[in-house]
Amino acid sequence: MITLIDGGFSQISSHVKVYVENHPLWNAQFLISHPKAVIETHKDYIKAGADIITTNTYQASINGFQEHLGLNKQECIDLIKKAVEFAKQAIDEESHSINYSGRQVKIAGSVGSYGACLHDGSEYRGEYCDTVSNEQLATWHRPRFIALAEAGIDIFGIETIPALKEALVLCDLMKEFPDKKAWISFTCKDEKHTSRGEVFKDAVEACWKRNPEQLVAVGTNCLNPIFVTPLLKSLGTHSIPIVIYPNSGETWDHDLGWCNPESRVSLMNYLPEWLNLGVRYIGGCCRTTSEDIRSFREYIDSLQQKK
Repeated sequence: MITLIDGGFSQISSHVKVYVENHPLWNAQFLISHPKAVIETHKDYIKAGADIITTNTYQASINGFQEHLGLNKQECIDLIKKAVEFAKQAIDEESHSINYSGRQVKIAGSVGSYGACLHDGSEYRGEYCDTVSNEQLATWHRPRFIALAEAGIDIFGIETIPALKEALVLCDLMKEFPDKKAWISFTCKDEKHTSRGEVFKDAVEACWKRNPEQLVAVGTNCLNPIFVTPLLKSLGTHSIPIVIYPNSGETWDHDLGWCNPESRVSLMNYLPEWLNLGVRYIGGCCRTTSEDIRSFREYIDSLQQKK
């Protein structure tokens, strides 16, 4: 069975008059400034056919909200929980729509890497893992895990992780929430390696071995789609469920923003091959939209109808 995850939260740009792409909190800024737009963005993906919508908490953290929103600790926690409430509201409002078709849409609590809070692209390099201890990583991540779990997510979406060290810390942290499941996805710098340089196959297997009871999938996200097929093939024969949700193909420059629009490709060009390689969870990341997810839904449904 194939599970369809939503796409990039930059979809929210169609619901706000002024979209600030280089804000330190990225799309998490809209949790407090444009809550209705957050809800409408979730609804876009439900209408498109997503089985799982992810909370707008990739860039959410206690220190980040304190620094950039001026909130106290409890207000930060409450805002993370509010993100889950927005997702629940979107599901409730869309459940009466003909496009919903009785699907049981689930909520994934988005858990971004420690590097995301550094606002320097570290989630695509992971060098902070050389100086930040396992205990520090767990301590930093734990409040968001607690808030998301208490707010009632269905699953943790642990994403954009550049290094095996942080992934294993999060595998262990998951054990503090025994009634929850999760997927873990790495950022990758080429066809064989995580952003930090570990062999992708080894990283996937290490995570699965560390917490097979709670992980539903391991894989990669927020990368150029041209790398996905080689990464999948590098896994060889295996029985681990795989999750992938790549970017549009454009590239991000910290100073210039998104560049090379001519590199944007339809992910539908790749979808049949990825599914043939055994992907179980699939969606889109940066610069993908509800239209990409709608195309995925139509193709997946057509496959199921042929069976």
